[in-house]
Amino acid sequence: MHDTGPPDRPGSTPREEADTPSSEPGAEPAAGYLPIGEHGIIGDLRTAALVGTDGRIDWFCAPRFDSPSLFGGLLDAEKGGSWRLDPLCRVASRQQFYFPDTNILVTRMLTEDGIVEVQDFMPVLRPRDPGHQQRLVRRVVAVRGEMRMRSLVAPRMDYGRAPHELSLHGHLAEFTGEGLVVSVRSDRPWKEAGPDGTDAEATFALQEGESALFVLETREPGGARPPEEITPDGAEHLFRATVAFWRNWLARSTYTGRWREMVHRSALTLKLLTHEPTGALIAAPTLGLPEEQGGVRNWDYRYVWIRDAAFSLYALLRLGFTDEAEAFFDWLARSVRRCDDGRTGPLHVLYSIDGHSDLPEEELPHLEGYRGASPVRVGNRASQQLQLDVYGELFDSVYLFNKYGDGISWDTWSDLVGVLDWLLDHWDSADESIWEARSGPHRHTYSRVMCWVAVERMVRIARQRGLPADLVRWTSVRDTIYRQVMAQGWNDRLGSFVQRLADEDGEQPPEILDAALLLMPMVKFVSPRDEMFRSTLRAISKGLVADSLVFRYDASVAGDGLDGTEGTFSLCSFWWVEALTRTGRTEDARLALEKTFSFANHLGQYAEQVGVTGEHLGNFPQALTHLALISAAVNLDRAMG
Repeated sequence: MHDTGPPDRPGSTPREEADTPSSEPGAEPAAGYLPIGEHGIIGDLRTAALVGTDGRIDWFCAPRFDSPSLFGGLLDAEKGGSWRLDPLCRVASRQQFYFPDTNILVTRMLTEDGIVEVQDFMPVLRPRDPGHQQRLVRRVVAVRGEMRMRSLVAPRMDYGRAPHELSLHGHLAEFTGEGLVVSVRSDRPWKEAGPDGTDAEATFALQEGESALFVLETREPGGARPPEEITPDGAEHLFRATVAFWRNWLARSTYTGRWREMVHRSALTLKLLTHEPTGALIAAPTLGLPEEQGGVRNWDYRYVWIRDAAFSLYALLRLGFTDEAEAFFDWLARSVRRCDDGRTGPLHVLYSIDGHSDLPEEELPHLEGYRGASPVRVGNRASQQLQLDVYGELFDSVYLFNKYGDGISWDTWSDLVGVLDWLLDHWDSADESIWEARSGPHRHTYSRVMCWVAVERMVRIARQRGLPADLVRWTSVRDTIYRQVMAQGWNDRLGSFVQRLADEDGEQPPEILDAALLLMPMVKFVSPRDEMFRSTLRAISKGLVADSLVFRYDASVAGDGLDGTEGTFSLCSFWWVEALTRTGRTEDARLALEKTFSFANHLGQYAEQVGVTGEHLGNFPQALTHLALISAAVNLDRAMG
């Protein structure tokens, strides 16, 4: 048995929150919703669950990230389902942290009667385990005093749309729905609960040093039923093996810089967002979390964005995780091989874990949405947009893998040449670009920059490897793109590169600053010491930065076709830090980085956005933000010596 004791790593500082006198079992804050940032993530490299600081699991899809939710209380506190573990007394304060150097989450509840600790994890015993068994383990330990507890399991299958039946077999509770059976084993007896008797409840008392165990598993109807009980020794074995897995994995990191705790927590978070059987890296494990409280900008992020590819490979390779980089590149290569020349060209913006691009978007009107933010959407219509920048991100990732990895094969090169041939004919098209606006296509400067990256990287690879290529045509198009950006992407009045290109006759579009253009020196389009970029950085710092929080653009000017407003983008904050670093402003960059770290949640994790008052907004945790964090920290470390 483990009493984890206090955390000993700055990156795992406990979250402490004093409850009001109303925090009795069943009484929940904000009409049943915890703040987005008041969660931690656990997972088994196939799916993930979010655990709140009050011990509830209110988001869990099984058996994969993109499966329908089993616990979806994050999107509807009444209809979504959850798994609660509550002391049957008033809770004075709560703490949450990760067991050091792992993804095992520990939630502590401090009461006048004593202290109870909930250890949550999904066992991963060995890399690429062909016999992997998906389980969600919850171990409850009385640290001090005598604690009376309640475990209430209330699943709502298929996003709360599908009914289920409950059957109890001593210490085994089974929830049977259409196509899915959920089994929860315990060393405590169950009883029926809920308004219709289809939830399961266990109440129990623990003396100091005693523990209670709960293990959730899923299977298809007709599959073998698990044993009714789980032993303390069995749970301890799973705990120790999972600790060993995560620590052995993290030991491969080559990063030893100033911000080791934040970088390593980001790496551990990214690993949790990896689908090990395919090598895919999803954008986030959630859907529908709003970009403003009660707003309509609510999207499904449980897919793989091609845009994340270059950032992923760069971050993984820089930290020494070559196996993960190779697995993700193999996923990319397979996805490119499936390409067909549709309306958006041979590449799509995003793909399923399996590499498919048909991701129709539908609404779930029966769910109220997080704190009333509706509609709740499943699928993502952005998969059908033309976003030309993804070609640059794809080819940049190929270049990085060819340079730092094992190199690309002839078949992959042939596939890439075919993709580039399409881009050479279509690079000057209007598109929706990186921010996936729904106001129609425009001529985006960032997309042109990344089209230049695509061609330039293919030229580099061909020359480095001596691979067959039409270099005359490639370099001609590359230079044409460059000249267009310099001539039409610059705005004299703002003294900055701007979001949309001017017309050839010089007519200016709306003057929109764009934080994506902070990447220009990072992709080697301009020198960071170029005065045009320095001026752009000054303009963005003045127009889009609030302290260290960075807006992606001014939505009131951009007219992105979406109602409502949004928060600042954590991703852009780290881009800003890196831009400051590359222009030689290392002291400014260091201060900005430390400020941006202060907006992480209590576990060092980030949602997609941060509101102007510091609240987390959007899907959580977001991979691209943590990838940008790693890049910003590594490069600032290097610049500071």
